Amino acid sequence: MDVISVIRTKRDRGELSPEQIDWVIDAYTRGEVADEQMSALAMAILLNGMNRTEIARWTAAMIASGERMNFDALSRPTADKHSTGGVGDKITLPLAPLVAACGAAVPQLSGRGLGHTGGTLDKLESIPGWRALLSNEEMLNVLDTTGAVICAAGDGLAPADKKLYALRDVTGTVEAIPLIASSIMSKKIAEGTGSLVLDVKVGTGAFMKTIEDARELASTMVALGTDSGVRTVALLTDMSTPLGLTAGNALEVRESVEVLAGGGPSDVVELTLALAREMLDAAGIKDADPAKALADGSAMDVWKRMIAAQGGDPDATLPVAREQHVVTASASGVLTRLDAYDVGIAAWRLGAGRARKEDPVQAGAGVELHAKPGETVTAGQPLMTLHTDTPEKFDYALQSLGSAYDIAPAGTEFTANPIVLDRIA
Repeated sequence: MDVISVIRTKRDRGELSPEQIDWVIDAYTRGEVADEQMSALAMAILLNGMNRTEIARWTAAMIASGERMNFDALSRPTADKHSTGGVGDKITLPLAPLVAACGAAVPQLSGRGLGHTGGTLDKLESIPGWRALLSNEEMLNVLDTTGAVICAAGDGLAPADKKLYALRDVTGTVEAIPLIASSIMSKKIAEGTGSLVLDVKVGTGAFMKTIEDARELASTMVALGTDSGVRTVALLTDMSTPLGLTAGNALEVRESVEVLAGGGPSDVVELTLALAREMLDAAGIKDADPAKALADGSAMDVWKRMIAAQGGDPDATLPVAREQHVVTASASGVLTRLDAYDVGIAAWRLGAGRARKEDPVQAGAGVELHAKPGETVTAGQPLMTLHTDTPEKFDYALQSLGSAYDIAPAGTEFTANPIVLDRIA
């Protein structure tokens, strides 16, 4: 085998053989295939696609690159959730402790930011002392004692994906459906969870811009999970507008704690509860009420124990960016559009995301929203506040917000998209 012939096969719209797939994944993991060569192959896959046989084999090769975990020793059924990525999507943070408070064990292996979308690990690392990297033994211990753990996949779990995930972020190949599906499902299947709920985002701020692409991705992942013995269901959810009122690491942690305290934005609460009910149903837990667990403080209790178990201080003051800039409404009327992608790009440019895989992120950087579509605004009132430690980034971020919103005349009727658009099982 040689990598050039593999690249040419996919470049010329051919089907990769099982042997080619097994070899290139193994060779890339070992360092025999260079980043620039895998970048070329990833771009060819983005442009020319893969069929179901190729995707299944690619996923299997990713799993085979490392170890597989097992949670059979736990006394609780396991349920996990994965989002395909959005703007302001902090749902994992309140969701994991909420589902644990209702009786399931939640082994949540999460990732870092990809492109304009935020990363759960980047968000949690804004909490002083919190550790994303746990050994398998530490992960199982946190899961057993608190009911939930949110951490990075260990070096032994699908190491091929760990390398490819970082590469996709900086090579413009994040949106490739075969690579998204195999990345997510290789980790989730190797992780060993008994059930999985997928949150497949749809809209301008998602990697899947159309409902048709989202259904294709969801169906592909549900089939991969089901064929591997993992009870898998997918919700297609709206990502045309940012979730909640924040996009940025510490900003989103702060908002998640508000949800766990019984408050927070209504859209974040609604989606958190919808996913919690799906996870509990998939785990076979029929009599729990996640809304009650939010209201009575039991989910907050699990959150504090989970953060502390991973070295974090749940009561510590979160980082705040040194500089702020307020964006005001250009007219009076009804805010009818607030583009998730534009807001995500602004947060990324302010320092909440990465331009290169080795770049650090700013914990306090991001965008804070003061109005959402459907609300009446007045000319000159604050629409959003930009946060960063590097004020020279403001102009660059503002470029992405120039056409990010629309304001219609007062009295204009507005109908919001439903948060949950479809269900694939």
